[in-house]
Amino acid sequence: MNKTEIISIEKIPENVEQLKSLEAAQMTTPFQTAALAVAVLCNYERDAEKTYEMINYLKGPADLSNLEKQFIRDRLVGKSYVPRSYFKGTSRENSYILPQSLEIEVSDNPYSYDNEGYAVLYLTSSGADSPRQVKLRRKGDIWYLWEILFLSDIRVPASDDPWA
Repeated sequence: MNKTEIISIEKIPENVEQLKSLEAAQMTTPFQTAALAVAVLCNYERDAEKTYEMINYLKGPADLSNLEKQFIRDRLVGKSYVPRSYFKGTSRENSYILPQSLEIEVSDNPYSYDNEGYAVLYLTSSGADSPRQVKLRRKGDIWYLWEILFLSDIRVPASDDPWA
């Protein structure tokens, strides 16, 4: 396999209605759903509850557990730059500021579809040396978010690094 897609997001959604209006919200490919997960998490600092609602929409019939909410909170409080780092054009040097054109690179590999009905895809972060995983699950023709595995620490923005 080894396919890479660049998914364009028209804007960072602030609520479920805005999320549903995005072209990628069709979620007919796992690549679309993976990119949407990144875009949705960029809203966390603005409104955590609306972000959880959007994640629940992406998860389909399986809402976030309290443990998953805590996981997201632990990874994003004070680190809102982490999801922004997945957009092409961001960098440690520009503090992962979102560019005008919101594009996310999503890839698969020969092992991405080993378990039927699931996909493990890879997101490229400008603050990490290797791509990070996201797991998706298919129900019918729709790919839903299954596990958020891409919120590990990355290099801090240069503006926040006392050693830079």
